[in-house]
Amino acid sequence: MLNTGELARFRTSVEKELDGNIIPFWLEQTIDTENGGFWGQISNDMSVDPKADKGLILVTRILWTFSRLFSQYRNPAFKEMANRAHDNLIGNFWDADHGGTYWMVDSKGQPVDAKKKTYGQAFTLYALSEYYLAFKQRSALDKAKALFSLIEEKTWDREHGGYFENFEKDWSLATDQRLSEVDMDEKKSMNTHLHLLEAYANLYRAWNDPAVERKLADLLKIFLSHIVNPANWHLRMFFRENWEPRSERISFGHDIEASWLLCEAADILGDPAILASVRQTARMMAMSVMEDGVDVDGGLLYEAEKGEIVDDSKHWWPQAEAVVGFLNAYQLTHEQPFVDAASASWQFIDRYIVDRRCGEWFSKVSREGVPSNEQYKVGTWKGPYHNCRACVEAISRLTELEKAAE
Repeated sequence: MLNTGELARFRTSVEKELDGNIIPFWLEQTIDTENGGFWGQISNDMSVDPKADKGLILVTRILWTFSRLFSQYRNPAFKEMANRAHDNLIGNFWDADHGGTYWMVDSKGQPVDAKKKTYGQAFTLYALSEYYLAFKQRSALDKAKALFSLIEEKTWDREHGGYFENFEKDWSLATDQRLSEVDMDEKKSMNTHLHLLEAYANLYRAWNDPAVERKLADLLKIFLSHIVNPANWHLRMFFRENWEPRSERISFGHDIEASWLLCEAADILGDPAILASVRQTARMMAMSVMEDGVDVDGGLLYEAEKGEIVDDSKHWWPQAEAVVGFLNAYQLTHEQPFVDAASASWQFIDRYIVDRRCGEWFSKVSREGVPSNEQYKVGTWKGPYHNCRACVEAISRLTELEKAAE
């Protein structure tokens, strides 16, 4: 393994990036001083679009991130940011009539897409649970409980198990089931189930309820029985209602992210048999990502299909998840290649993904590391959650490894 000096240098580099770049960027650059909440979009060159619509995923990820950061560091600025995100979420995205949260509001906070996407409800639940864990605000937990019940009532497939993707404002099933324009129009997806798993695990930390425990176990079993492909240890991405796979596309970022989120959820659940199975699966998943998706420079390629790389760009979020996923695999196995891969992932981020001029991280770079100027710095799909969470997780895990190496 890396020696204590190497582990300490790795950790210090992550701490410097979190404290000196990522956090200040979000505190100083993203607050909408005109209409409240946060700017809906900021370009790579830091041009704010004051009229941009504002996405549910951005505000929930800001809420989760600064709630988690406050729990970790107790900085009052983080509390102020979390409170702002919470008030924005409840004041502008929460549907008081039908329950749940809207997908998109305009720059002034009025709904422009009132669909209830299960993925979005999952992030709302994840964020409200974290906010409650940080601040013990009872109303946040009450809303999280109500949302859990609503998700189970409206989106659960009583015949085949699992959760449907997309609903209208009144919770009638939407004709178009896609999460975004790049997704397949299928009733079930890996992505939505992964983030429901993440959300239910967090809710179970906040509320030790038997119904949540049962559904968390169900989700872990769904991953083990339907979503993880034991033929190659990658995740299947889209499914029919009966869990028939509909895509052979592989997303390396989701694979490595799921490898550690499955372990976290199984740890929180505490079922020994499920935990043992999940840990074995996570090792194989991390190994497959390392063998199939990591480039020679340590960067994680985006997607493959039928044994061929079909998108060789390197997006910010798979790099972040790779650091955590490979550290997690090393902690499970003590196999040297995993910690080497985590270190290489961080070095790639530090060299190519961090924006030294404008702050934060580039959304994506080419295979050679050239930033794409077409991507936004802040927007519906670009929040602080992946990179802040990766830094917090990496610091914690590297600290544990340092102590073990002494």
